[in-house]
Amino acid sequence: MGKVTGFMEFERVEEGYKPVPERVKHYKEFVVGLTNEQAKVQGARCMDCGTPFCNSGCPVNNVIPDFNDLVYRQDWQNAWAVLDSTNNFPEFTGRICPAPCEAACTLNVNDEAVGIKSLEHAIIDRAWEHGWVAARPARIKTGKKVAVVGSGPAGMAAAQQLARVGHDVTLFEKNDRIGGLLRYGIPDFKMEKSHIDRRVKQMEAEGVTMRTGVMVGELPKGSKVTNWAKETISAKQLQQDFDAVVLTGGAEQSRDLPVPGRDLDGIHFAMEFLPQQNKVNAGDKVKGQLRADGKHVIVIGGGDTGSDCVGTSNRHGAASVTQFELMAMPPEQENKELTWPYWPYKLRTSSSHEEGCDREFAIATKEFIGEKGKVTGLKTVQVEFKDGKFVEVAGTEKEYKADLVLLAMGFVSPVATILEGFGVDKDARGNAKATTDFTGGYATNVPKVFAAGDIRRGQSLVVWAIREGRQAARSVDEFLMGFSDLPR
Repeated sequence: MGKVTGFMEFERVEEGYKPVPERVKHYKEFVVGLTNEQAKVQGARCMDCGTPFCNSGCPVNNVIPDFNDLVYRQDWQNAWAVLDSTNNFPEFTGRICPAPCEAACTLNVNDEAVGIKSLEHAIIDRAWEHGWVAARPARIKTGKKVAVVGSGPAGMAAAQQLARVGHDVTLFEKNDRIGGLLRYGIPDFKMEKSHIDRRVKQMEAEGVTMRTGVMVGELPKGSKVTNWAKETISAKQLQQDFDAVVLTGGAEQSRDLPVPGRDLDGIHFAMEFLPQQNKVNAGDKVKGQLRADGKHVIVIGGGDTGSDCVGTSNRHGAASVTQFELMAMPPEQENKELTWPYWPYKLRTSSSHEEGCDREFAIATKEFIGEKGKVTGLKTVQVEFKDGKFVEVAGTEKEYKADLVLLAMGFVSPVATILEGFGVDKDARGNAKATTDFTGGYATNVPKVFAAGDIRRGQSLVVWAIREGRQAARSVDEFLMGFSDLPR
Protein backbone atom coordinates (compact mmCIF):
# COMPACT_ATOMS: atom_id res chain seq x y z
CA MET A 1 0.00 0.00 0.00
CA GLY A 2 1.75 3.09 -1.28
CA LYS A 3 0.21 5.80 0.87
CA VAL A 4 -1.70 4.76 3.96
CA THR A 5 -3.62 8.02 4.32
CA GLY A 6 -4.08 8.69 0.60
CA PHE A 7 -7.81 8.04 0.62
CA MET A 8 -8.24 10.77 3.24
CA GLU A 9 -5.96 13.29 1.56
CA PHE A 10 -6.93 13.16 -2.10
CA GLU A 11 -10.18 13.58 -3.98
CA ARG A 12 -11.22 11.51 -6.98
CA VAL A 13 -9.80 12.79 -10.26
CA GLU A 14 -11.98 12.25 -13.34
CA GLU A 15 -10.81 11.84 -16.90
CA GLY A 16 -11.67 14.88 -18.98
CA TYR A 17 -13.67 15.37 -22.19
CA LYS A 18 -12.88 17.60 -25.10
CA PRO A 19 -15.44 20.41 -25.56
CA VAL A 20 -18.82 19.46 -27.05
CA PRO A 21 -18.63 21.89 -30.02
CA GLU A 22 -15.32 20.31 -31.01
CA ARG A 23 -16.08 16.63 -30.52
CA VAL A 24 -19.47 16.49 -32.26
CA LYS A 25 -17.72 17.38 -35.52
CA HIS A 26 -15.91 14.04 -35.73
CA TYR A 27 -16.05 10.37 -34.73
CA LYS A 28 -12.73 10.17 -32.90
CA GLU A 29 -12.35 9.45 -29.19
CA PHE A 30 -12.52 12.59 -27.06
CA VAL A 31 -11.64 11.39 -23.56
CA VAL A 32 -8.62 13.14 -22.08
CA GLY A 33 -6.71 10.52 -20.06
CA LEU A 34 -4.96 10.99 -16.74
CA THR A 35 -1.47 12.44 -16.59
CA ASN A 36 1.19 10.49 -14.70
CA GLU A 37 0.73 12.70 -11.66
CA GLN A 38 -3.06 12.42 -11.73
CA ALA A 39 -2.79 8.64 -12.03
CA LYS A 40 -0.37 8.54 -9.09
CA VAL A 41 -2.81 10.50 -6.93
CA GLN A 42 -5.68 8.24 -8.00
CA GLY A 43 -3.64 5.14 -7.14
CA ALA A 44 -2.83 6.64 -3.74
CA ARG A 45 -6.55 6.74 -2.90
CA CYS A 46 -6.77 2.93 -2.85
CA MET A 47 -7.26 1.82 0.75
CA ASP A 48 -5.85 -1.69 0.21
CA CYS A 49 -8.78 -2.77 2.38
CA GLY A 50 -8.82 -6.16 4.07
CA THR A 51 -11.52 -7.48 1.74
CA PRO A 52 -11.20 -5.75 -1.65
CA PHE A 53 -14.75 -5.94 -2.97
CA CYS A 54 -13.54 -4.35 -6.22
CA ASN A 55 -11.93 -7.68 -7.16
CA SER A 56 -15.21 -9.58 -6.92
CA GLY A 57 -17.15 -6.66 -8.40
CA CYS A 58 -14.99 -7.01 -11.53
CA PRO A 59 -16.22 -9.91 -13.71
CA VAL A 60 -12.66 -10.77 -14.84
CA ASN A 61 -11.40 -10.47 -11.24
CA ASN A 62 -8.74 -7.87 -11.97
CA VAL A 63 -6.22 -7.66 -9.12
CA ILE A 64 -7.10 -4.03 -8.61
CA PRO A 65 -5.34 -3.04 -5.35
CA ASP A 66 -2.06 -4.38 -6.74
CA PHE A 67 -2.08 -2.33 -9.93
CA ASN A 68 -3.39 0.71 -8.03
CA ASP A 69 -0.34 0.52 -5.77
CA LEU A 70 2.04 -0.01 -8.69
CA VAL A 71 0.63 3.05 -10.47
CA TYR A 72 1.11 5.07 -7.29
CA ARG A 73 4.76 3.94 -7.31
CA GLN A 74 4.90 4.77 -11.05
CA ASP A 75 5.93 1.19 -11.83
CA TRP A 76 3.86 1.11 -15.00
CA GLN A 77 5.36 -2.03 -16.54
CA ASN A 78 4.56 -4.21 -13.55
CA ALA A 79 1.11 -2.58 -13.31
CA TRP A 80 0.61 -3.72 -16.89
CA ALA A 81 1.77 -7.27 -16.02
CA VAL A 82 -0.78 -7.48 -13.20
CA LEU A 83 -3.59 -6.17 -15.41
CA ASP A 84 -2.65 -8.44 -18.30
CA SER A 85 -2.79 -11.51 -16.05
CA THR A 86 -6.59 -11.31 -15.80
CA ASN A 87 -7.82 -9.25 -18.75
CA ASN A 88 -6.99 -9.94 -22.41
CA PHE A 89 -8.26 -6.57 -23.64
CA PRO A 90 -8.10 -3.78 -21.03
CA GLU A 91 -8.13 -1.18 -23.80
CA PHE A 92 -11.73 -2.26 -24.47
CA THR A 93 -12.89 -2.32 -20.85
CA GLY A 94 -10.90 0.80 -19.96
CA ARG A 95 -12.99 2.67 -22.51
CA ILE A 96 -16.49 1.17 -22.52
CA CYS A 97 -16.96 -0.84 -19.32
CA PRO A 98 -19.40 0.83 -16.87
CA ALA A 99 -16.98 -0.14 -14.07
CA PRO A 100 -18.90 -2.36 -11.62
CA CYS A 101 -15.56 -2.53 -9.77
CA GLU A 102 -15.96 1.12 -8.80
CA ALA A 103 -19.48 0.55 -7.51
CA ALA A 104 -18.00 -2.17 -5.27
CA CYS A 105 -15.04 -0.06 -4.07
CA THR A 106 -14.95 0.09 -0.25
CA LEU A 107 -14.23 3.81 -0.40
CA ASN A 108 -17.52 4.18 -2.26
CA VAL A 109 -19.42 3.39 0.96
CA ASN A 110 -19.19 6.98 2.15
CA ASP A 111 -17.00 8.75 -0.41
CA GLU A 112 -16.25 8.66 -4.12
CA ALA A 113 -14.75 5.43 -5.46
CA VAL A 114 -11.18 5.11 -6.64
CA GLY A 115 -11.08 5.84 -10.40
CA ILE A 116 -10.22 2.25 -11.27
CA LYS A 117 -11.41 2.43 -14.88
CA SER A 118 -9.30 5.52 -15.59
CA LEU A 119 -6.24 3.76 -14.16
CA GLU A 120 -6.88 0.70 -16.31
CA HIS A 121 -7.15 3.00 -19.33
CA ALA A 122 -3.89 4.71 -18.38
CA ILE A 123 -2.02 1.45 -17.83
CA ILE A 124 -2.93 -0.20 -21.14
CA ASP A 125 -2.32 2.93 -23.20
CA ARG A 126 1.17 3.21 -21.74
CA ALA A 127 1.76 -0.49 -22.31
CA TRP A 128 1.04 -0.13 -26.03
CA GLU A 129 3.05 3.09 -26.21
CA HIS A 130 6.14 1.44 -24.71
CA GLY A 131 5.86 -1.82 -26.65
CA TRP A 132 5.13 -4.06 -23.68
CA VAL A 133 2.16 -5.70 -25.41
CA ALA A 134 3.66 -8.45 -27.54
CA ALA A 135 2.52 -11.67 -29.17
CA ARG A 136 2.95 -14.82 -27.08
CA PRO A 137 2.81 -17.74 -29.50
CA ALA A 138 2.77 -21.25 -28.08
CA ARG A 139 6.12 -23.03 -27.99
CA ILE A 140 4.49 -26.45 -28.50
CA LYS A 141 1.51 -27.17 -30.77
CA THR A 142 -1.10 -29.71 -29.69
CA GLY A 143 -2.40 -30.56 -33.16
CA LYS A 144 -5.95 -29.94 -31.96
CA LYS A 145 -8.21 -27.73 -34.11
CA VAL A 146 -10.74 -25.37 -32.54
CA ALA A 147 -13.36 -23.24 -34.31
CA VAL A 148 -14.56 -20.11 -32.53
CA VAL A 149 -17.76 -18.73 -34.06
CA GLY A 150 -18.26 -15.03 -33.43
CA SER A 151 -15.42 -12.52 -33.10
CA GLY A 152 -16.73 -10.21 -30.40
CA PRO A 153 -14.89 -9.90 -27.07
CA ALA A 154 -15.91 -13.41 -25.93
CA GLY A 155 -14.71 -14.98 -29.18
CA MET A 156 -11.50 -12.96 -29.26
CA ALA A 157 -10.68 -13.86 -25.64
CA ALA A 158 -11.42 -17.55 -26.16
CA ALA A 159 -9.41 -17.67 -29.39
CA GLN A 160 -6.40 -15.94 -27.87
CA GLN A 161 -6.32 -18.14 -24.78
CA LEU A 162 -6.65 -21.35 -26.80
CA ALA A 163 -3.96 -20.31 -29.28
CA ARG A 164 -1.53 -19.50 -26.48
CA VAL A 165 -1.67 -23.11 -25.22
CA GLY A 166 -0.94 -24.50 -28.66
CA HIS A 167 -4.26 -25.26 -30.31
CA ASP A 168 -4.88 -24.37 -33.97
CA VAL A 169 -7.66 -21.82 -33.67
CA THR A 170 -9.83 -20.42 -36.46
CA LEU A 171 -11.99 -17.42 -35.59
CA PHE A 172 -15.09 -17.07 -37.78
CA GLU A 173 -16.92 -13.75 -38.31
CA LYS A 174 -19.91 -13.21 -40.60
CA ASN A 175 -19.09 -9.56 -41.21
CA ASP A 176 -16.10 -8.16 -43.07
CA ARG A 177 -13.96 -7.26 -40.06
CA ILE A 178 -13.14 -8.86 -36.72
CA GLY A 179 -14.72 -7.41 -33.58
CA GLY A 180 -18.42 -8.26 -33.45
CA LEU A 181 -20.44 -5.54 -31.75
CA LEU A 182 -17.20 -3.87 -30.67
CA ARG A 183 -16.62 -3.24 -34.37
CA TYR A 184 -20.13 -2.57 -35.63
CA GLY A 185 -22.09 -1.64 -32.51
CA ILE A 186 -19.90 0.61 -30.39
CA PRO A 187 -19.42 4.03 -32.04
CA ASP A 188 -15.89 5.08 -32.90
CA PHE A 189 -16.15 8.10 -30.64
CA LYS A 190 -16.39 5.71 -27.69
CA MET A 191 -13.74 3.29 -28.95
CA GLU A 192 -11.71 3.73 -32.11
CA LYS A 193 -11.33 0.52 -34.09
CA SER A 194 -7.54 0.74 -34.24
CA HIS A 195 -7.62 -0.85 -30.78
CA ILE A 196 -9.24 -3.95 -32.28
CA ASP A 197 -6.93 -3.95 -35.31
CA ARG A 198 -3.74 -4.13 -33.29
CA ARG A 199 -5.16 -6.97 -31.17
CA VAL A 200 -6.01 -8.82 -34.39
CA LYS A 201 -2.38 -8.46 -35.51
CA GLN A 202 -1.20 -9.75 -32.14
CA MET A 203 -3.56 -12.75 -32.29
CA GLU A 204 -2.51 -13.57 -35.86
CA ALA A 205 1.11 -13.56 -34.68
CA GLU A 206 0.03 -16.00 -31.97
CA GLY A 207 -1.36 -18.35 -34.60
CA VAL A 208 -5.07 -17.50 -34.75
CA THR A 209 -6.52 -17.79 -38.27
CA MET A 210 -9.10 -15.08 -38.99
CA ARG A 211 -11.91 -15.89 -41.40
CA THR A 212 -14.18 -12.93 -42.04
CA GLY A 213 -17.24 -12.76 -44.25
CA VAL A 214 -18.17 -16.33 -43.30
CA MET A 215 -21.66 -17.12 -42.04
CA VAL A 216 -21.81 -20.26 -39.91
CA GLY A 217 -25.33 -21.62 -40.17
CA GLU A 218 -28.26 -19.57 -41.45
CA LEU A 219 -30.18 -16.46 -40.52
CA PRO A 220 -33.97 -16.57 -40.81
CA LYS A 221 -35.47 -14.97 -43.90
CA GLY A 222 -36.01 -11.24 -43.48
CA SER A 223 -33.67 -11.00 -40.47
CA LYS A 224 -32.49 -7.49 -39.58
CA VAL A 225 -29.27 -8.81 -38.03
CA THR A 226 -26.21 -7.25 -39.69
CA ASN A 227 -24.77 -9.79 -42.10
CA TRP A 228 -22.15 -8.97 -44.71
CA ALA A 229 -21.06 -12.58 -45.25
CA LYS A 230 -19.93 -13.74 -48.69
CA GLU A 231 -19.61 -17.39 -47.75
CA THR A 232 -21.64 -19.89 -45.72
CA ILE A 233 -20.49 -22.93 -43.76
CA SER A 234 -22.91 -25.39 -42.22
CA ALA A 235 -22.81 -26.29 -38.56
CA LYS A 236 -22.38 -29.92 -39.56
CA GLN A 237 -19.29 -29.13 -41.64
CA LEU A 238 -17.71 -27.24 -38.77
CA GLN A 239 -18.31 -30.12 -36.39
CA GLN A 240 -16.65 -32.48 -38.85
CA ASP A 241 -13.60 -30.29 -39.47
CA PHE A 242 -12.74 -29.30 -35.89
CA ASP A 243 -12.04 -31.06 -32.61
CA ALA A 244 -14.08 -28.47 -30.71
CA VAL A 245 -16.42 -25.61 -31.57
CA VAL A 246 -17.00 -22.57 -29.35
CA LEU A 247 -20.12 -20.51 -30.08
CA THR A 248 -19.49 -16.91 -29.02
CA GLY A 249 -21.94 -14.94 -31.16
CA GLY A 250 -23.93 -12.10 -29.68
CA ALA A 251 -27.52 -11.74 -28.55
CA GLU A 252 -28.30 -10.00 -31.82
CA GLN A 253 -32.08 -10.37 -31.99
CA SER A 254 -33.29 -6.82 -31.29
CA ARG A 255 -36.43 -6.24 -29.25
CA ASP A 256 -39.19 -4.89 -31.48
CA LEU A 257 -42.09 -2.54 -30.77
CA PRO A 258 -45.20 -4.02 -32.47
CA VAL A 259 -47.60 -1.09 -32.23
CA PRO A 260 -49.79 0.35 -35.02
CA GLY A 261 -47.72 2.05 -37.72
CA ARG A 262 -44.61 -0.07 -37.16
CA ASP A 263 -44.37 -0.75 -40.91
CA LEU A 264 -43.87 2.94 -41.79
CA ASP A 265 -40.60 3.95 -43.45
CA GLY A 266 -38.19 5.71 -41.12
CA ILE A 267 -38.47 3.27 -38.20
CA HIS A 268 -35.32 1.21 -37.72
CA PHE A 269 -33.49 -0.87 -35.17
CA ALA A 270 -30.45 0.79 -33.60
CA MET A 271 -28.37 -2.06 -34.98
CA GLU A 272 -29.33 -1.09 -38.50
CA PHE A 273 -28.25 2.51 -37.86
CA LEU A 274 -25.03 2.19 -35.84
CA PRO A 275 -23.13 -0.41 -37.93
CA GLN A 276 -23.56 1.64 -41.09
CA GLN A 277 -21.82 4.67 -39.58
CA ASN A 278 -18.97 2.53 -38.28
CA LYS A 279 -18.55 1.07 -41.75
CA VAL A 280 -18.41 4.54 -43.27
CA ASN A 281 -15.84 5.57 -40.65
CA ALA A 282 -13.73 2.61 -41.77
CA GLY A 283 -13.62 4.06 -45.28
CA ASP A 284 -16.34 1.94 -46.88
CA LYS A 285 -19.28 3.17 -48.93
CA VAL A 286 -22.76 2.31 -47.66
CA LYS A 287 -25.51 2.61 -50.23
CA GLY A 288 -28.60 4.28 -48.79
CA GLN A 289 -27.01 4.93 -45.39
CA LEU A 290 -29.48 5.78 -42.63
CA ARG A 291 -28.80 9.40 -41.74
CA ALA A 292 -30.23 11.79 -39.16
CA ASP A 293 -29.21 15.03 -40.91
CA GLY A 294 -31.80 17.73 -40.27
CA LYS A 295 -34.28 15.21 -38.87
CA HIS A 296 -36.26 15.07 -35.67
CA VAL A 297 -34.98 11.85 -34.13
CA ILE A 298 -36.74 9.79 -31.49
CA VAL A 299 -34.65 7.12 -29.78
CA ILE A 300 -36.77 4.55 -27.95
CA GLY A 301 -34.74 2.90 -25.20
CA GLY A 302 -32.76 4.51 -22.39
CA GLY A 303 -29.70 2.27 -22.23
CA ASP A 304 -26.21 2.44 -23.70
CA THR A 305 -27.33 1.54 -27.23
CA GLY A 306 -29.85 4.37 -27.12
CA SER A 307 -27.15 6.72 -25.91
CA ASP A 308 -24.95 5.65 -28.83
CA CYS A 309 -27.79 6.52 -31.21
CA VAL A 310 -28.04 9.95 -29.58
CA GLY A 311 -24.32 10.64 -30.05
CA THR A 312 -24.32 9.45 -33.65
CA SER A 313 -27.45 11.47 -34.50
CA ASN A 314 -25.87 14.61 -33.09
CA ARG A 315 -22.81 14.04 -35.25
CA HIS A 316 -25.04 13.66 -38.28
CA GLY A 317 -26.55 17.06 -37.53
CA ALA A 318 -30.03 16.07 -36.36
CA ALA A 319 -32.56 18.89 -35.91
CA SER A 320 -33.50 17.45 -32.51
CA VAL A 321 -32.93 14.26 -30.55
CA THR A 322 -35.32 12.89 -27.93
CA GLN A 323 -34.77 9.69 -25.97
CA PHE A 324 -37.63 7.71 -24.45
CA GLU A 325 -37.32 5.47 -21.39
CA LEU A 326 -40.21 3.28 -20.21
CA MET A 327 -39.04 3.26 -16.59
CA ALA A 328 -39.48 6.20 -14.24
CA MET A 329 -36.60 8.61 -13.81
CA PRO A 330 -34.09 7.10 -11.32
CA PRO A 331 -32.80 9.08 -8.33
CA GLU A 332 -29.74 11.21 -8.98
CA GLN A 333 -27.93 9.62 -6.03
CA GLU A 334 -28.18 5.94 -5.10
CA ASN A 335 -28.97 4.71 -1.60
CA LYS A 336 -25.56 3.25 -0.82
CA GLU A 337 -26.75 1.59 2.38
CA LEU A 338 -29.09 -0.54 0.29
CA THR A 339 -27.03 -1.13 -2.85
CA TRP A 340 -23.32 -1.25 -2.03
CA PRO A 341 -21.31 -3.23 -3.19
CA TYR A 342 -23.74 -4.04 -6.00
CA TRP A 343 -24.51 -2.05 -9.15
CA PRO A 344 -26.62 0.91 -8.00
CA TYR A 345 -29.89 2.13 -9.45
CA LYS A 346 -29.41 5.82 -10.18
CA LEU A 347 -29.67 8.37 -12.98
CA ARG A 348 -26.78 8.11 -15.43
CA THR A 349 -25.98 10.88 -17.86
CA SER A 350 -23.67 9.88 -20.69
CA SER A 351 -21.35 12.08 -22.71
CA SER A 352 -23.81 11.74 -25.62
CA HIS A 353 -26.63 13.16 -23.49
CA GLU A 354 -24.43 16.12 -22.66
CA GLU A 355 -24.00 16.80 -26.37
CA GLY A 356 -27.71 17.51 -26.76
CA CYS A 357 -30.73 15.37 -26.01
CA ASP A 358 -34.17 15.68 -24.43
CA ARG A 359 -34.89 12.74 -22.14
CA GLU A 360 -38.39 11.54 -21.38
CA PHE A 361 -39.03 8.98 -18.64
CA ALA A 362 -42.04 6.79 -17.81
CA ILE A 363 -43.29 7.09 -21.37
CA ALA A 364 -44.70 4.48 -23.75
CA THR A 365 -45.30 4.66 -27.49
CA LYS A 366 -48.88 3.76 -28.42
CA GLU A 367 -48.74 4.35 -32.17
CA PHE A 368 -46.53 5.53 -35.01
CA ILE A 369 -48.19 8.03 -37.32
CA GLY A 370 -47.21 8.97 -40.84
CA GLU A 371 -47.99 10.35 -44.26
CA LYS A 372 -47.49 8.68 -47.63
CA GLY A 373 -45.95 5.65 -45.95
CA LYS A 374 -43.33 7.59 -43.97
CA VAL A 375 -43.24 8.17 -40.24
CA THR A 376 -43.99 11.73 -39.15
CA GLY A 377 -44.56 11.28 -35.44
CA LEU A 378 -45.55 9.17 -32.45
CA LYS A 379 -48.47 9.03 -30.08
CA THR A 380 -47.36 8.47 -26.50
CA VAL A 381 -48.72 8.18 -22.99
CA GLN A 382 -47.14 8.44 -19.55
CA VAL A 383 -47.09 5.21 -17.57
CA GLU A 384 -46.52 4.07 -14.01
CA PHE A 385 -45.61 0.69 -12.59
CA LYS A 386 -48.39 -0.81 -10.47
CA ASP A 387 -49.00 -4.35 -9.28
CA GLY A 388 -46.22 -5.75 -11.43
CA LYS A 389 -47.19 -4.07 -14.69
CA PHE A 390 -47.15 -0.73 -16.49
CA VAL A 391 -50.46 1.15 -16.57
CA GLU A 392 -51.32 4.28 -18.50
CA VAL A 393 -51.82 7.57 -16.71
CA ALA A 394 -55.10 9.09 -17.85
CA GLY A 395 -54.92 12.42 -19.64
CA THR A 396 -51.20 12.23 -20.47
CA GLU A 397 -51.45 11.40 -24.18
CA LYS A 398 -49.10 13.41 -26.37
CA GLU A 399 -47.76 13.52 -29.91
CA TYR A 400 -44.11 13.94 -30.84
CA LYS A 401 -42.76 14.89 -34.24
CA ALA A 402 -40.37 12.33 -35.72
CA ASP A 403 -38.67 11.87 -39.09
CA LEU A 404 -36.47 9.02 -37.85
CA VAL A 405 -37.26 6.55 -35.06
CA LEU A 406 -34.52 4.29 -33.69
CA LEU A 407 -35.50 1.26 -31.62
CA ALA A 408 -32.85 0.68 -28.96
CA MET A 409 -34.73 -1.42 -26.43
CA GLY A 410 -32.12 -4.10 -26.00
CA PHE A 411 -31.82 -7.61 -27.36
CA VAL A 412 -34.03 -10.58 -26.62
CA SER A 413 -31.80 -13.51 -27.55
CA PRO A 414 -29.27 -14.91 -30.00
CA VAL A 415 -30.61 -15.84 -33.42
CA ALA A 416 -32.48 -19.11 -32.88
CA THR A 417 -31.56 -20.67 -36.23
CA ILE A 418 -27.85 -20.57 -35.36
CA LEU A 419 -28.34 -22.66 -32.23
CA GLU A 420 -30.81 -24.92 -33.98
CA GLY A 421 -28.29 -25.60 -36.73
CA PHE A 422 -25.96 -27.11 -34.15
CA GLY A 423 -28.78 -28.80 -32.27
CA VAL A 424 -27.94 -26.88 -29.10
CA ASP A 425 -30.58 -26.82 -26.37
CA LYS A 426 -31.91 -23.40 -25.38
CA ASP A 427 -32.91 -22.05 -21.99
CA ALA A 428 -36.21 -20.32 -21.22
CA ARG A 429 -34.91 -17.04 -22.69
CA GLY A 430 -33.71 -18.60 -25.95
CA ASN A 431 -30.02 -18.56 -25.05
CA ALA A 432 -27.65 -21.49 -25.48
CA LYS A 433 -28.06 -23.77 -22.48
CA ALA A 434 -24.75 -24.36 -20.69
CA THR A 435 -23.53 -24.04 -17.12
CA THR A 436 -20.51 -22.16 -15.79
CA ASP A 437 -19.47 -25.04 -13.52
CA PHE A 438 -15.75 -25.43 -12.84
CA THR A 439 -15.80 -28.90 -14.41
CA GLY A 440 -17.60 -29.22 -17.73
CA GLY A 441 -18.60 -25.55 -17.80
CA TYR A 442 -19.74 -23.92 -21.04
CA ALA A 443 -20.34 -27.31 -22.67
CA THR A 444 -23.68 -27.63 -24.46
CA ASN A 445 -25.74 -30.78 -24.90
CA VAL A 446 -23.98 -31.36 -28.23
CA PRO A 447 -20.65 -33.19 -27.96
CA LYS A 448 -17.58 -30.92 -28.42
CA VAL A 449 -19.75 -27.78 -28.85
CA PHE A 450 -19.36 -25.05 -26.22
CA ALA A 451 -21.08 -21.66 -25.79
CA ALA A 452 -19.91 -18.47 -24.06
CA GLY A 453 -20.68 -14.77 -23.92
CA ASP A 454 -23.99 -13.18 -24.87
CA ILE A 455 -25.08 -16.26 -26.84
CA ARG A 456 -25.13 -18.11 -23.49
CA ARG A 457 -25.90 -15.45 -20.87
CA GLY A 458 -27.93 -12.99 -22.93
CA GLN A 459 -27.26 -9.31 -23.54
CA SER A 460 -24.50 -8.22 -21.19
CA LEU A 461 -21.28 -6.24 -20.79
CA VAL A 462 -18.00 -6.49 -22.68
CA VAL A 463 -16.22 -7.43 -19.45
CA TRP A 464 -18.59 -10.35 -18.88
CA ALA A 465 -17.96 -11.51 -22.45
CA ILE A 466 -14.19 -11.49 -21.85
CA ARG A 467 -14.66 -13.45 -18.62
CA GLU A 468 -16.80 -16.09 -20.30
CA GLY A 469 -14.44 -16.38 -23.26
CA ARG A 470 -11.51 -16.97 -20.92
CA GLN A 471 -13.38 -19.50 -18.81
CA ALA A 472 -14.75 -21.34 -21.83
CA ALA A 473 -11.22 -21.56 -23.23
CA ARG A 474 -10.10 -23.38 -20.10
CA SER A 475 -13.02 -25.82 -20.37
CA VAL A 476 -12.26 -26.50 -24.03
CA ASP A 477 -8.55 -27.00 -23.30
CA GLU A 478 -9.43 -29.42 -20.50
CA PHE A 479 -11.84 -31.27 -22.82
CA LEU A 480 -9.16 -31.63 -25.50
CA MET A 481 -6.15 -32.40 -23.32
CA GLY A 482 -7.58 -33.87 -20.11
CA PHE A 483 -6.19 -30.98 -18.04
CA SER A 484 -5.56 -27.24 -18.42
CA ASP A 485 -3.09 -24.70 -17.10
CA LEU A 486 -5.19 -21.80 -18.34
CA PRO A 487 -6.49 -19.44 -15.63
CA ARG A 488 -10.19 -19.41 -14.94
